[in-house]
Amino acid sequence: MDSPAEPAESPAIGPATAPGPARRNLIERVLGPAAPGERLLADALFALAMAASAVVIVQVVRDNGHPPSPLGWALLLAAHITIVWRRRAPMRVMVALMAILLTYHSMDANHTAPMAVSMAGLFTVASRSRPRNTVIAGAGVIGIMLGVKFSEGMAEGAESLRITGWIVSFLLLGVYVRIHRQYVASVVERAERAERTREEEARRRVAEERLRVARDLHDLLAHSITLVGVQTSVAAHVLAADPDRLDRAAVAKALDDVAETCRTARGELRATLEVLRSGTEDEGADEARGPLPGLGSLPGLADAARTAGARVELSVGRDVEHCQAPPAVGAAAYRIVQEALTNAVRHAGPAPTVRVDVTTGDAALNVTVADDGVGARQPSGTAGYGLVGMRERARTVGGTLEAGPRPEGGFMVSAVLPLASVPLGGLT
Repeated sequence: MDSPAEPAESPAIGPATAPGPARRNLIERVLGPAAPGERLLADALFALAMAASAVVIVQVVRDNGHPPSPLGWALLLAAHITIVWRRRAPMRVMVALMAILLTYHSMDANHTAPMAVSMAGLFTVASRSRPRNTVIAGAGVIGIMLGVKFSEGMAEGAESLRITGWIVSFLLLGVYVRIHRQYVASVVERAERAERTREEEARRRVAEERLRVARDLHDLLAHSITLVGVQTSVAAHVLAADPDRLDRAAVAKALDDVAETCRTARGELRATLEVLRSGTEDEGADEARGPLPGLGSLPGLADAARTAGARVELSVGRDVEHCQAPPAVGAAAYRIVQEALTNAVRHAGPAPTVRVDVTTGDAALNVTVADDGVGARQPSGTAGYGLVGMRERARTVGGTLEAGPRPEGGFMVSAVLPLASVPLGGLT
């Protein structure tokens, strides 16, 4: 008949999820004291109060049985002591109460005195035990009571039917409390889960923003520093080649190219830093980033690579101009071409020929950057972030990217970027 003791509060709270002061107050108000020692003390005080009320009832109510004998008082006291452990083992306490009080009532002692402790035991079984135990306890108490009373006469049996209504009422009240407790526990659990989800989402957004800024800074600084290095090398070569016949126009053009590259890099760096200052959670964060670089900026990339000595052939299909690519897709294509041109200038050897093709097909934007360079690639054993960043940008918009040496020589980067609308988050 017994079942495992039910915990005082439905959600188990372990050390890793110990409740804070606010949530503990909520649990104590709705579900009762949380600590086992506090529960036992509260139940002991509750039993003491019921025992005092039983003594008062014996003195006041004298028409419902005889005054208890010393054995009756002992049984009445034992019933109230037993109720102290009602929340630890509801069904066991109820069985003990039934045995004690059946003996007590058989002595025709005051039948009203133990009424409160009986109802408390029934209520505890209904509110803290399984529904099956509630039915068993209720049926057992009602069955025994009706059997004893009807054996004494129909009048006694009819009176017991009135008491049956109170028993059923307390059982239903206990069932309602149990259901309400489970509902409150589920609400608290959902609130905790939502809070954990918000924290995880915040951490994920921070990580994504850091990764995005790292990609942007890598693309911007690697591209700009590479161009500045090549352009200053050109100026130094002109100065050192024939000092007596200095080509001032070539030197001035090289320095102008350096200045223009620095201005462009400074503008993009300012836009990136504005994103960091505005914060990733602000509603206006996307607006603070400014316009995203896109397909319309590809000629500028080609011109910058040409100033560094590369022969760039840019081919943008006519259908690309009318495809209305989402800004995030255009930005991803721009960054991929930027990084591919930077790698060609750095690694493809002197004056490489680089062909950039941008077309559409199968609801996707196809970007190909191929060079005929023969220079050394990334030294073996060192890890670079350029190819990793390009693949991450392609994945951000749901695309794919492949990169590797060409059979006929040189290096090729090929990306397929879907034209479906994607969010702007994660790209600038």
